[in-house]
Amino acid sequence: MEGDDHPFTLDEFLPYLVNVLGARLSVELGAEYGRRFAISIPEWRVLAHLSQYEHVSVREIYRRVEMDKAKVSRAAARLEAAGLIRKEVPEDRRLVALSMTAKGRALFAEIAPLALAFEARFLEKLSPGEAAEFRRLVGKLLR
Repeated sequence: MEGDDHPFTLDEFLPYLVNVLGARLSVELGAEYGRRFAISIPEWRVLAHLSQYEHVSVREIYRRVEMDKAKVSRAAARLEAAGLIRKEVPEDRRLVALSMTAKGRALFAEIAPLALAFEARFLEKLSPGEAAEFRRLVGKLLR
């Protein structure tokens, strides 16, 4: 049988390793901005996505950030209640568009440098060449 030469080992199974790495990074980064800005990981993901696009539907966000629709909707509701985003409901009421308010943009302007510094500390574990190759390979696997 194919695969008998290489038995399954969880600690070497790439989907497991990538998931653990991603979860660890999210939790560690979330702890940093959570303490300072009192926002959750889902709220951060919504804000980060909105920082890149002017008007985005909830559907576009949950597809892009790999969160279920209910989690994105709850995060958006909390962000809207805090005055950080606004929801615009079109006449046909199908796709609600989200956008950041001035308050949301100001908050994200404070969070972004923190996130970039966190990323830099993470990548310091690699040489500059390894960091560039890691970025390239992750991008290739995601495409």
